[in-house]
Amino acid sequence: MAGNSFGVSYRITTFGESHGVAVGVIIDGVSPGIELSDEDIQIEMNRRKPGQSIVTTPRKESDRVAIVSGLFEGRTTGTPLTVILYNKDADSGAYTNIKDFFRPGHADFTYHQKYGIRDYRGSGRASGRETAGRVAAGAVAKKILEAAGIEIKAFTLEAAGIRCENIDLSIIEDNPMRAADSNAAWKMTERIEELIEIGDSAGGIVECIISGVPAGLGEPVFDKIDADLAKAVISLGGVKGIEFGSGFGAACMLGSEHNDWMDKNGFKTNNAGGILGGISTGQDIIFRAAVKPTSSIEHSQHTIDIEGRETEISTTGRHDPCLTPRMVPVIESMSAIVLVDHIQRHRSQMLT
Repeated sequence: MAGNSFGVSYRITTFGESHGVAVGVIIDGVSPGIELSDEDIQIEMNRRKPGQSIVTTPRKESDRVAIVSGLFEGRTTGTPLTVILYNKDADSGAYTNIKDFFRPGHADFTYHQKYGIRDYRGSGRASGRETAGRVAAGAVAKKILEAAGIEIKAFTLEAAGIRCENIDLSIIEDNPMRAADSNAAWKMTERIEELIEIGDSAGGIVECIISGVPAGLGEPVFDKIDADLAKAVISLGGVKGIEFGSGFGAACMLGSEHNDWMDKNGFKTNNAGGILGGISTGQDIIFRAAVKPTSSIEHSQHTIDIEGRETEISTTGRHDPCLTPRMVPVIESMSAIVLVDHIQRHRSQMLT
């Protein structure tokens, strides 16, 4: 089976390529009667769209959404909801000179090995542009979660080697890095501007906090809620790792330190990240995702072409020098999709 769909009860299928006619998503499993408008989705699309600052790609896409099915008189019908976003500012010219070269760190090589053909324009299906459909589906999921009192907040915890120290979730949308520390955000931006000048890129870490989650969500053994969140996040291009709660730090802790003690008022700590045995505890679900540096850079690199001949490559064009700012709404969206999926599965199983 081709891996273009995700979810069980709330299931999404994304489609389209970076420089094709359009990208979008088909969402199956949306309950009927939910009030929904283009603007509900547009709010999230505006957070993800390119061209917002110096630390993102200069490609200009309005990303105006078009809901073409599953909606009638402002309410969902229960039938598949389809959202399309037409590409308006694709510039394929920058890829002509490197169409036969494999960019180091990029999916060029693996797509060619798998299919024997690839859309080299803007990376085709391997482009971050594919995530537009995910964010549209996430916007619908967020609408559902809002009614259930569940909030998802992600932010850039670290970028270009600079980490947030004084966490303030209220300022995330007030700086181009979507960082939770204004001083760190300024330093991140300054460092990334330096990297742009030398044709390089930077990686980072995105943290996500999901609050208001009831205890009991998650399907043992293989569909644990942390397992599904991990798959959702790792499925994003550029994400190379994920940890929950204390994460890899747990390897250096004692059991007496890592175990979240309980009293009549609940848990005293949250080293488990809000999940035990793959089932939510009722605490905040907290995870962090490691995002690699953007592979398409102007810095000269050694590679091979499709004939196996060694060569040098320098990638010009419009690419994000750091992925974390635009990754923030995408990670929120994938988390929302997982949460809605598990809520609906739980309700159908428990008849609640």
